[in-house]
Amino acid sequence: MKKFLAPAMAVFAVAVTVAAAQQSSTATSPLKAEQVIASWKPKPAEVARTMIKKYGQPQEVTSNRLVWHRNGPWKFTELVNEEVPHSFPMAHTDMLYQSIAYRIEPEKADELIQYDGSIILERTKGEIAARCDKEEANFLAINLAHDIATGKRTVDDARRFYAESIQTMMKTGKPNEYLQGFRFTPPTGDQGDPDKPFGPAGAPGEKR
Repeated sequence: MKKFLAPAMAVFAVAVTVAAAQQSSTATSPLKAEQVIASWKPKPAEVARTMIKKYGQPQEVTSNRLVWHRNGPWKFTELVNEEVPHSFPMAHTDMLYQSIAYRIEPEKADELIQYDGSIILERTKGEIAARCDKEEANFLAINLAHDIATGKRTVDDARRFYAESIQTMMKTGKPNEYLQGFRFTPPTGDQGDPDKPFGPAGAPGEKR
């Protein structure tokens, strides 16, 4: 009986070892962007292919998210397999989030939010971002946000220019200069505003 058991046990041990190695390999193998987006919704997958072609493989890949760090002029780019409905300047969905370092003046925040709901302000962190369905629109959104923040345009003027720019690009296939890149030099270094202590909780010696 022992003669039969020994080979069988050896085969079993080898099988277990191979299975464990395969499982470990699967667990540690990084996800590839192309594998992930194969099961994504059509529009985010299309945008992903465009970003990969331009910027190469993302540094972070999960089943629902691709992230590029320091890609081109951006601090980071995040693409998710999600479509956020947005009706300005016409019905579309947002999924491509792109950010730069930028100091946000609190008194300008209301105007920037009125201008475009897909402009995201991170005052404490020192970032401004735009989220749309194409990089050109994100350039346009942030360029116009900068114009508002520096007093070059009113909210209404910026919204009008945004709508006209997108419409012209869709009709002619030719983006204007606001859609092709930044019309200003994005700040470098820390642009964050940590704010100030306030009230009893902000007294010296108090800790959270």
